[in-house]
Parts: sequence; C-alpha cells; structure tokens
Amino acid sequence: MDFGAPRRKHRMSLTPMIDVVFLLLVFFMLASRFGSPAQLSLTLGGGASQGYSGPPRLIRVGVEDLKLNGNIEGEEALLEHLKELVEGPDDIVVLRPDDVEVPLQRLVSVMEWLGEAGFANLVLVE
Repeated sequence: MDFGAPRRKHRMSLTPMIDVVFLLLVFFMLASRFGSPAQLSLTLGGGASQGYSGPPRLIRVGVEDLKLNGNIEGEEALLEHLKELVEGPDDIVVLRPDDVEVPLQRLVSVMEWLGEAGFANLVLVE
C-alpha cells in the first residue's frame, strides 16, 4: 500500500504575529501619557479650621470676577488687600467657587496665581 510521496512540513509564518505585536506597540504608545501631571498642594476645608487666625480671608471665585470678603476686586487690588489681611505666607486663605458654573480650570488658575504671589496655604471649601 503506497500512500504517495511524503508531504513536506510547512513552517508557520511569523509575519502576522510581528504585525500584531507592532500594532499593540503603537496602540499602547498612543494610549499612554508621557510626563507627570502637575500637582497642586491643597487642603480641604474640614480639618484646617483649628489653625485659622486673624481677619477673614475668603476669596469667592466667579466665572469672570473675584470677591475678597464679598467685595468685587481686580487681581492687583485683591493682592494688595490680601497682603494687608495676612501676617505671614503661612496664613490660611480660603477659596470658594461662587457658583456651580465656575469651571475647574478657573479655580486652578486662581490657585496657581495666588501661589505665585506667595500665598502657600490655600483652603478650598464648597
């Protein structure tokens, strides 16, 4: 009984597997983040009340304006009045969004601006 000539074994092609590996590599490179996100030091309003002293320093952040203790002020005037209300850079300054419509980026921008002006102890309340 003759079953014919022996068949030659086929080797698997690695090309499709290499294509899949490169596609996965490209996917993970595009889906990942490079660099670390910026971080803001922030104290929540609940536990910070024991260290508060001095006159009130409440900044209400609106969509387009800033209010220091209820008075609408520009950025430069707000800084001048705020410097009169604090004794040192470690004094607490309380920030509160004026409305639900205030974008988070606006609040973060004000916090960065106050941090650059030397006010390091910011407390965010709701």
